[in-house]
Amino acid sequence: MTLVIKQEKPKSTFSKIVEIISTMASRPSGLIGLIILVFHVTLAITSPLYAPHDYKAIDPSLMLQAPSSEYWFGTDSLGRDVFTRTILGGRTALTVTFFGSLIALLWGGALGIFCGLVGGKIDDVVMRIIDAFLSIPWILAMLLIVSLLGTSTIVLIPALGFFYGKGIVRVARAATHDVIAKDFIVSARARGHGNFSIIWNEILPNVRDAIMVEGAMRWSWMLLGFSSLSFLGFGVSPPTPDWGLMISNARGLMSFAYWAVLAPIFGLSSLIIGINLTADAFAKALGIDRSTKAPV
Repeated sequence: MTLVIKQEKPKSTFSKIVEIISTMASRPSGLIGLIILVFHVTLAITSPLYAPHDYKAIDPSLMLQAPSSEYWFGTDSLGRDVFTRTILGGRTALTVTFFGSLIALLWGGALGIFCGLVGGKIDDVVMRIIDAFLSIPWILAMLLIVSLLGTSTIVLIPALGFFYGKGIVRVARAATHDVIAKDFIVSARARGHGNFSIIWNEILPNVRDAIMVEGAMRWSWMLLGFSSLSFLGFGVSPPTPDWGLMISNARGLMSFAYWAVLAPIFGLSSLIIGINLTADAFAKALGIDRSTKAPV
């Protein structure tokens, strides 16, 4: 009698993604976070199709109109429709911070893994440079950059990606240090594999989850940082609809035109909450508990 052992097929990438999303959605907080995030992303993509008014149309005769059937969120100090500008305001924020987070994830993760693997003087020099940049208040450095190079998205995306990637370098380096002492790394070196092969085949699959979770958390911080720049007048240029810029322009109207500032505040805060809840559920779905680790 022959014993047949069936080998389980490895899961496809799509199956793994579906499983992770299902695990995230099984938690109430994760489900809420996913719903909020999907809502904002969908709104950012489709809002130009049904925005009721021109976001840049100025009409002094309509300034500071209270919410009505025609202007659901009222109008601002220039007579522009607040509802239109609010639903369009997430487009720029999501675009800039998503691609900025992707840049931070790529360069921060790659450099952290490399430093963790090679060690020695290269690691010491690079980490001292990272520490030096971490000691500089990011808001001051960003203000200097946008003052010199402008506030276009071509400048903002890589600049934010650089400043928020420094923390990812430290996380990736620490995760790599936990891996390089394992036997399979020693075996790979004994087989004559180079650093690139070891990084790609041995280290990256074992540290990828930790780096991705850190990148997801940095996304919400970057969104808040980008909105802070816009609030200070160093983000996107008017009349581009942006939540931080809208809050800045309407902050003096709270006592008699609260709708002009509450709408963008709600949009920004709900998106940040959605990203944080989703990132936390993502971490738990991958078996990473951030609460047991000191923040980097």
